[in-house]
Amino acid sequence: MAQKYPKVSRGDIVRSYWQALKPLKWWAFLTIVSIIVGTTFSILTPLFYRTFFNILNTSGGNKIAAGGQLVHALFFILLFNLLGWIFYRSATFTNPQFQGRGMALLRQQGFDYMLSHSYSFFADNFTGSLTQRINRYARAFERLTDRIIWNVIPLFIRIVGISIIIWTIKPVITIILITWILIFLTFNFFFARYKHPFDENRATIDSHATAVLSDSITNHNTIQLFTGYNQETKSYKNVTDEQAAATIFSWKLDGIMEAVQSFLIILMEFLLFYFSIKYWQLGMITLGTFVLLQSYLIGFIGQLWDFSRVVRDFYEGFADAQEMVEILALPHEIKDTPTAKPLIVERGSVEFKKVIFSFNDTRTVLDGINLDIKGGEKVALIGPSGAGKSTIVRLILRLYNVSGGQILIDGQNIQQVTQESLHKNVSLVPQDPILFHRTLMENIRYGRKDATDEEVIKAAHLAHCDEFIKDLPLGYKTFVGERGIKLSGGERQRVAIARAILKNAPILILDEATSSLDSNSEALIQDALEKLMEDKTTIVIAHRLSTIRKMDRIIVVEGGKILEEGSHDTLIEKEGSLYKKLWELQAGGFLVQEPDSEDSK
Repeated sequence: MAQKYPKVSRGDIVRSYWQALKPLKWWAFLTIVSIIVGTTFSILTPLFYRTFFNILNTSGGNKIAAGGQLVHALFFILLFNLLGWIFYRSATFTNPQFQGRGMALLRQQGFDYMLSHSYSFFADNFTGSLTQRINRYARAFERLTDRIIWNVIPLFIRIVGISIIIWTIKPVITIILITWILIFLTFNFFFARYKHPFDENRATIDSHATAVLSDSITNHNTIQLFTGYNQETKSYKNVTDEQAAATIFSWKLDGIMEAVQSFLIILMEFLLFYFSIKYWQLGMITLGTFVLLQSYLIGFIGQLWDFSRVVRDFYEGFADAQEMVEILALPHEIKDTPTAKPLIVERGSVEFKKVIFSFNDTRTVLDGINLDIKGGEKVALIGPSGAGKSTIVRLILRLYNVSGGQILIDGQNIQQVTQESLHKNVSLVPQDPILFHRTLMENIRYGRKDATDEEVIKAAHLAHCDEFIKDLPLGYKTFVGERGIKLSGGERQRVAIARAILKNAPILILDEATSSLDSNSEALIQDALEKLMEDKTTIVIAHRLSTIRKMDRIIVVEGGKILEEGSHDTLIEKEGSLYKKLWELQAGGFLVQEPDSEDSK
């Protein structure tokens, strides 16, 4: 089921940025002040060019006197250009501090919040899409601040400053200029606003294309083995064709915008100089004023031409940032209560009291489960596909919240304790371990971050990891590849077991922890598991008879309820027992059944 996100406004996006960027406010202030002062000097400099050309035009034959005045004006031009250069260069040094560190803070903000989302959140989203959202969030900030600092602020200062200067020369020309600017900016604003939904659609399609690409690359081996090349190629072509159509339409709209802009610029240049000529004929403006107007017009044309891109980048930047802000606005499904306390485990007992769990209104997975596991007891959960075994385990880990009832560990409601303390006291060895693309040493040490190398190696030895690590050229420094792809399934499970040995938590969950091992490897690791289970409360989802028969108690789950429980011998002698039926269907040492359907949740 697709994840539903809350609607966010541009104000929410700005507030999200501000929340992360507050530590950098002084860098932002210095950058903005530098740009304002630098732009002001660039506006004042053409006034001396006006003086310069007026001197040339009125000097007559007295070139010596005029030469001194020209040099005087030239020095002022040099001074103002240097001052403008100094402040602009200052901005180029303060802005990287603001933007560079800002992008790092935003990535950290997105990473920290996203990582605290629930198991369900990540099950409902593509990894590639989530990765792209964090990166787009930071890049959108760079795009938006670039436009504000280098385009919007200078343009605003230029419009105000030039309007004041020209008003002192000839108010009518100022009115013409401001009217034209308002028409130009209004057209750009409303056209960009019309175009914005198409930009959002293009961003959505782009995210979908990335997700499809990531999904196919992740499952490339399945594609090859099940001859899905043509199907996947056709599917990806459909996505890229849709992406191309959205991009082409957006570019065509850009072409329309630029055509109108060009027409307005041509019209403005004609009107400005038409009225200037009329006033020059009447002796109301000088040659230097012509140069001043031309200088201002050239600067305006460049900045106003870019304004369409500024507006477009604003909308695209907000569209890109919106995807991540939606995640930041989505409340964490699983979170600590304000009064949550650390879990204190002494015995390791686990108790389910009338626990109900539903994925949705139409499907109840667990229906009033009552289960009491004593501290140090070893229990096995078995049952048909979809019975709810994996859900029970995930509820203990609080990957989901119960829909009703309570789960207690040593009498403490797990919804009233901190998640960190809960997870510190429970170890999980999953059926299909996923490893970091890091070294073997780092992957095993993840069980206990402060473990020494010697402790890591000892845990690896107990899990028989050293038997394959010794054959690797880099040994424990070997990188295992994305998701641990460089290792076999059995090798990944041994690493997961070593990690659990190192963690040494009082409650242990084994989700068919030996399913990927061959018989020889399983025999080697059984003693490690037995040592790992010593003095621990152990809950095992198991299909292998060798694991089940060693449990203190077997709990049979069907239809979201506990159907029966007892030792192997007790249940096998019970007439009409579901366990007995499953036992009789066994083949080759396994209970015949498919993985639980709730595993896909």
